Amino acid sequence: MFGLIGHLTSLDHAKTVAKRLGYDEYGDQGLEFWCSAPPQVVDEIKVTSVTGQEIRGLYVESCFLPEMLAGNRIKTAMRKVLNAMAHAQKLGINITALGGFSSIIFENFQLGQIPQVRNIQLEFQRFTTGNTHTAYIICQQVEQCSQKYGIDLSQATVTVCGASGDIGSAVCRWLTCRQHPKELLLVARSPDKLYQIQGEIGWGKVLSLAEALPQSDIVVWVASLPKGMDIDVSQLKRPCLLIDGGYPKNLSHSIEGEGIYVVNGGIVEHSLDIDWKIMDIVNMAIPTRQLFACFAESMLLEFEGWYTNFSWGRNQITVAKMEQIGQVSRKHGFRPLVG
Repeated sequence: MFGLIGHLTSLDHAKTVAKRLGYDEYGDQGLEFWCSAPPQVVDEIKVTSVTGQEIRGLYVESCFLPEMLAGNRIKTAMRKVLNAMAHAQKLGINITALGGFSSIIFENFQLGQIPQVRNIQLEFQRFTTGNTHTAYIICQQVEQCSQKYGIDLSQATVTVCGASGDIGSAVCRWLTCRQHPKELLLVARSPDKLYQIQGEIGWGKVLSLAEALPQSDIVVWVASLPKGMDIDVSQLKRPCLLIDGGYPKNLSHSIEGEGIYVVNGGIVEHSLDIDWKIMDIVNMAIPTRQLFACFAESMLLEFEGWYTNFSWGRNQITVAKMEQIGQVSRKHGFRPLVG
């Protein structure tokens, strides 16, 4: 059995979803209540591969909300992730993906140093961040969507916003080894980490977002932002491809303008309907077919019987592992969302 650990995008979103799922006592409460709410299994899942193989899984709602990253609630956010992992393990799930901020919190606050949750010794090989599959899918979206919208990738300037993170650094490695656009611009909050990535891959320019945007033909957004940000679309080139791989989304509102193309990054479509309801409540356009690539990674590991933390640790994703997970992704009927 596979598992998914997720969270909703805001307190308002959580209240709405709780009422839809029949948890009225959650839907009428404020942030303090959600800070103390335990993890809950809110969905049972059945997935069928195009090979005919069938697997089952559970969705564990961590009850974490991005608002918990503000003020003095960091320890609450950490506790949410650890409790959800302990709950998944207690249920006997073989491999569980940490979705959204769950993996970011785990890595940023080094929760691997806290293996004991009450009476449960966490077995970290049962968990994966799903970031390898997410990075692979985003790279496929860069390649396929640039072709779709008439951007010559070999002559393009590509900006990776969040390039020092796990997914961002993996995208940079892929572009360096597999595509090599004309220019690669590296953007993140910490310039020191960007220079480390630049030294590793052997090229790329470290710039601020304000400096990078006007030069960019393609922007990959994979920064860890608790809420979206506004950008001045008048600064953007035409055409310009924006691949928003954040959850919650990095871009705070719908970006409009002729020649500006926004793609929901890190999303895959399955060839067959998935029996679940969770993607409907996170507003996927086709909830029976579309899902986060990080969640799909745990499905792929279950299909293959690879019960290991395939994606684990900051900036450890290699191009070889992206190709490996990409191969089984295609094998079982997943493809990147490109429109």
